[in-house]
Amino acid sequence: MGEMRVASVCSGIGGAELAFAGIAHHAFAAEIEQFPRAVLAHHFPGMKLYADFTEIPAAAGPVDVLVGGTPCQSFSVAGLRGGMADARGNLALEFLRLAERLRARWVLWENVPGVLSSSDGRDFGAFVGGLAELGYGWAYRVLDAQYFGLAQRRRRVFVVGCLGDWRRAAAVLFEPASLRGDTAPGREERQRVAPTLSVGARGSSGHQYRQKGNEDALIARCLNAHPSRIDGESETFITHSLRADGFDASEDGTGRGTPLVAQQASAVRRLLPVECEKLQGFPPGWTDVAYRGKPAADGNRYKALGNAFAVPVIRWIARRIVREVGYDG
Repeated sequence: MGEMRVASVCSGIGGAELAFAGIAHHAFAAEIEQFPRAVLAHHFPGMKLYADFTEIPAAAGPVDVLVGGTPCQSFSVAGLRGGMADARGNLALEFLRLAERLRARWVLWENVPGVLSSSDGRDFGAFVGGLAELGYGWAYRVLDAQYFGLAQRRRRVFVVGCLGDWRRAAAVLFEPASLRGDTAPGREERQRVAPTLSVGARGSSGHQYRQKGNEDALIARCLNAHPSRIDGESETFITHSLRADGFDASEDGTGRGTPLVAQQASAVRRLLPVECEKLQGFPPGWTDVAYRGKPAADGNRYKALGNAFAVPVIRWIARRIVREVGYDG
């Protein structure tokens, strides 16, 4: 069958576009922030780029896959848990409306783990309930970037929806053995994968699964305080320091901090933008683009990278969606 047609919204600096490159055609992207738009335009000059994704018309579709990481600040502790009552949280519901307008066969949505407990789970329930109302079977899973070759602990919730069939959505996020429901007990606490729920379209009954293991995963060593320690099990020592220029490498929207890494003898240094690019799986210099006639400021680069997709995680999901779509042919 032909190449898949993919679209992304809240696209940031092109993590989804990079992840799907070579395996699908990216029809368009949408990003409202100016610096990420400059990065997208630099790397994907021929791609249609919208600003406000809520204004994308039905004529832009249909698409095979709609990807989105709607703003997560409403669902994080630092964002004060505004949830769906916050305009940023409501963009999650706008994402569903767009999926319906574009007649997307598949959806891929990412957010912070706090979305699972926001408003005692009602916010997440509203989102996946909306998917079911639109006819999508869905599954979700919490994935950590450190198991995909990146040197950071970065847990995110990924929801995959497939029109009419939760089994195909679940097959993207889980290995076949984990779908039997009779797998062995989980591993030690530090390596356990969060329990996951898959629900059929139109509100059919749910199914609880635990994963036996992720054979495809590549566990990355984290950045360590002591350079001689390379056991792969030590904690990541990345923190944030206060800054006055309003830019942040984190995702809480408060504009507080520059990423730091601890060194020997209690010393710290600032992570370079190129190091942050590597932590997210982007090629070196990905965000080093001209912006408003000048070289990109570090603050803009930190903020955009902190809000970006972890590219290898999206690529792993993208390949599995392509595999599932290939079964149609």
